[in-house]
Formats: sequence, C-alpha cells, structure tokens
Amino acid sequence: MLNSYHLKFQHSKALTSPYPGSHVERSQVPEDKVGWLTEWEDYSPVEYTAKSVLAGPSWADPQINHEGFSPKFNERDGEVERKSLNGSYVVENGRPRNPAGRTGLTGRGLLGRWGPNHAADPVVTRWKRDRSGNKVAHPVSGKNILQFVAIKRRDCGEWAIPGGMVDPGEKITATLKREFQEEALNSLQKSPEEKAKLEQQLQKLFSQDHFVVYRGYVDDPRNTDNAWMETEAVNYHDETGETMDNLPLEAGDDAGVVKWVDISEKLELYASHSYFIKLVTEKRGAHWSEDPASECHE
Repeated sequence: MLNSYHLKFQHSKALTSPYPGSHVERSQVPEDKVGWLTEWEDYSPVEYTAKSVLAGPSWADPQINHEGFSPKFNERDGEVERKSLNGSYVVENGRPRNPAGRTGLTGRGLLGRWGPNHAADPVVTRWKRDRSGNKVAHPVSGKNILQFVAIKRRDCGEWAIPGGMVDPGEKITATLKREFQEEALNSLQKSPEEKAKLEQQLQKLFSQDHFVVYRGYVDDPRNTDNAWMETEAVNYHDETGETMDNLPLEAGDDAGVVKWVDISEKLELYASHSYFIKLVTEKRGAHWSEDPASECHE
C-alpha cells in the first residue's frame, strides 16, 4: 500500500486555479482526461515557473535548455535525488512527465526541481488525556482520541503536518527531525545551548520505533505536468506523553501557529495530510469518525 499512489490521489488539489501565489489560471482538465493514456490532441497547458524559482536559488534547478544543465532523471544525480518513490517516470522532450496525469500547467510553478520534489512529514502524536492523566475516549465511537502537532502554514493559512523539503544529500530521518524542530519548536531562533537541550529531548522520541505512514506521490496544489511533490510521512508516537509534555511548542520558519490538535475526520488539512492522519488513526486504533462505516479499511 505504501509504495503506490491510490486512485484517491488522482488529481484534485493539483488542478486548482489560480496557481498558488499567482494569478495564473490552469487550463481546465476534465476528470476523464487527467490520465496520459487518454489521447487528447487539443491539450494546451499553460506554461508557468515562478520568478522565485527562475532567480536560481540553491534549491532550484536551472531551466531545461540552460547551458551545462543535463539532469539525470530517474536516478540519483550527484546530491539531488531524481528517483521517484513510485518507480520510473516518463521523460518527454527532455522534461519529466507527472506520473499521476495532466494538471493543466507545464513548467515548475513554485517547485525547484524538475520531476519529483522530495519532502518529509513527521506526524508526532500523543493520546488526549484528562487532568488526571487518563486517556479521553470519543463519546460516540468509544475510541481514544489521538492528538498531533499541527502548524498553520504562513503561505496559505491551512493547518498542516510540520514537514518540509529534503535537502540535497540529506537523509530522510535527518529531514524529519530538522523540520519538526524548525517548524514546531522554532529551533532556528534558539541559542546553541537551547538547541542542544531540544536535541537531547527529541532524540528519545525520534529514535524509538516509528511507523512509515506513506511514501510516494502527493496531490499538491503546487504540482505541474513537469514537477510534483512526493513525501515520506512518518509517525512518531509518544505513548505516555512524557517526552512531548516537556517540549514547548513554538511556531517557527514557515509556521504561523503551532498546537496540539484533536484528530477526527472533521479536520481540513493542507494537500494530502488528512489522508496521512487517517492512516495513523487506523494503525493506532484511535478515533476517526462518528460513522462506523467510514472507519472500515478500503
């Protein structure tokens, strides 16, 4: 299950207009023409790459026709991972093709890399407890309520898992820990001493058994026909609550607000994050829905 995008990840958010951070409208793609196997001679997507990407920051590739740029798609290219978590993707006219289908927009939009742009999403959870320290069960489902650390993104105002992009050459485990520290604990603004203390406390949580929730393609509003988001979402669960109780949550980096949020199907989260959270509740036997039918595995 973890290594393939589901039918439910057919484009929805990746078809939204205007494109994030712009006034650019995507060409409309009917649901039955999303897949590349469907012939569509009149398909005329809009070309768009944001100025912030074209400015050539360290996290972005040059344009495909740029002199001296010859990316090695479908493999590790120096420090840059151009392999997809979903297997090989097609490269057409020198450009990678989005494996999940058409998006109505070519170029890279806000994404730095041609092809897969790799992210990591740490889902840090604990049980909701009352003042006596007992787990709190949902009155309807009878299942214990799980909480996770959520951030409110500065760019779009939506609640999300505090994840981020994998740096070139960085191991996923390092990204998961670094992003959590930067976004949920504001580590970038801490003194070296405070940072070392945070590191020590977090080590216990991040070194214990963890559960890989999802690996693969993400239906993300930034995706284009030639650049797309992929992620590895990992659940770190604080069973007793003792580790996280001693860590002061403080929004930093791309986060506007950070807090513990009760998990249920009523949550509206950024990109595919609701789906990741649902998988965590299934794994932990926690509350998700008041309707027993929707709790069944697909």
